[in-house]
Amino acid sequence: MTQFVPVRRALLSVSDKSGLAELGQSLAARGVELVSTGGTAKALRDAGLTVKDVSEVTGFPEMMDGRVKTLHPMVHGGLLAVRDNAEHANAMAEHGIGAIDLVVVNLYPFEATVAKGAERDEVIENIDIGGPSMVRSAAKNHAYVTIVTDPADYADLLAQLGSHDGATSAEFRKRMAARAFAATAAYDSAISQWFATVDQQEKFPPRASMTRVLAGTLRYGENPHQNAALYVPAGVDTKGLPQAEQVQGKELSYNNYNDANAALELAAEFRGQAPAIVIVKHANPCGVAQGATLLDAWKGALECDSVSAFGGIVASNQPLDGPTAEAICEIFTEVVVAPAADEAARAAFARKKNLRLLLTGGLPDPRRAGQTLAVIAGGILMQDRDNGAISAEDLKVVTKRAPTEQELRDCLFAWTVARHVKSNAIVYAKNGVTAGIGAGQMNRRDSSRIAAMKAAEAAQTYGWAKPRTVGSAVASDAFFPFADGLLAAAEAGATAVIQPGGSIRDEEVIKAADEAGLAMVFTGMRHFRH
Repeated sequence: MTQFVPVRRALLSVSDKSGLAELGQSLAARGVELVSTGGTAKALRDAGLTVKDVSEVTGFPEMMDGRVKTLHPMVHGGLLAVRDNAEHANAMAEHGIGAIDLVVVNLYPFEATVAKGAERDEVIENIDIGGPSMVRSAAKNHAYVTIVTDPADYADLLAQLGSHDGATSAEFRKRMAARAFAATAAYDSAISQWFATVDQQEKFPPRASMTRVLAGTLRYGENPHQNAALYVPAGVDTKGLPQAEQVQGKELSYNNYNDANAALELAAEFRGQAPAIVIVKHANPCGVAQGATLLDAWKGALECDSVSAFGGIVASNQPLDGPTAEAICEIFTEVVVAPAADEAARAAFARKKNLRLLLTGGLPDPRRAGQTLAVIAGGILMQDRDNGAISAEDLKVVTKRAPTEQELRDCLFAWTVARHVKSNAIVYAKNGVTAGIGAGQMNRRDSSRIAAMKAAEAAQTYGWAKPRTVGSAVASDAFFPFADGLLAAAEAGATAVIQPGGSIRDEEVIKAADEAGLAMVFTGMRHFRH
């Protein structure tokens, strides 16, 4: 591969015209001949530059509403010719094909067109044909041709020309070629995904392709010996962590993102409701509460398990205020996530320089559609997001005693939290506050006991006469396969139970509930979270 290739002739055709005029001026100042099409040519001329239309090169006018303009041997011959191949050189000379040394192309805004809800015909018209063809031709022949597909790379291109007397290096051309093929692959992926999922309504098409854009590399993965990076889906607008403003604090780690997302997703369950605070440790909630104020909610959430809250992640469903921020700062907290924070809250957090404060500007829709992925050896598991929901009207009372209004509210609150706890999940709740949480155990009885133990420890820590599990509602993310888990909850003082039902031993469990005087409702829906 030739080490340095001078740029004497450039073909520019871009949808995103940011930085175009400055690039064209810099190229023209170096004596580079500019060849262009349609709107790009107009933009360059408006900047006072001399531009040759592609139609002058091909001898054919743009036609068919611009569908046909660059698909011509006079263009692609100039891109694909192997310059030091005698046969190729003779063909160029015989047909008057001029070499093209630089191609600057970005493609029709297909994803943006889809995102704005355009009709099918407009979406189809925004499938670029000539652009990807030029990009791929130039990238394939990167031994002689420089291809640039992203305005963010214009500065590097000009730096190359400045450093190498108007030429580009082989390493730069290889790097740009790799990015170019990634760009066309992502573009085709977006198109195929639209055809499959939107146009053809195929949830699981025969070939699944997904576009992800690198947002940044991370310090390390779950452990220091693992490399990690953050990618975001192209063309998706979500109020998530990658889109949040990091006001202060150290760089987020892989584990920070994972835990903070768990907190944010649970806080989003309370969108538009009373103030709520979520505390998460190792992707599991360790305290959740609603209150008259955020400060009340913080106190309730912290009291559930103050030991686990140390070094945890905090999320709120409302903008943070000064008193709540001051209280959060009384313990070691890794990350705080909220839709916004007032000046008093920002000032309080600023005194904890290592604390990461993320402001999302809003909360994601907990019922949004979408899919989740899990990588296994030899494959990828794909499923719908768990966005199912139940309301009081969906519940089936299966015991002799129906829950009171307060028990019903506590059941629904506990159920909301339980869907975000790793299975086997047991959550006790009372008056909009979690009383105890048992997560990730191999059997449901142990989860019940662990949650009750944590509640007993909280009572001892705060000097309460009895644990908050007394008079609470308890939620189980899946059915009780035996009565033992339910009886453990009754021993802890729970008076109401919410669970999916569906076990072959449901009658045995219902009988045990009746004998214990419990009210129990079935949801008909489970929420395993592995």
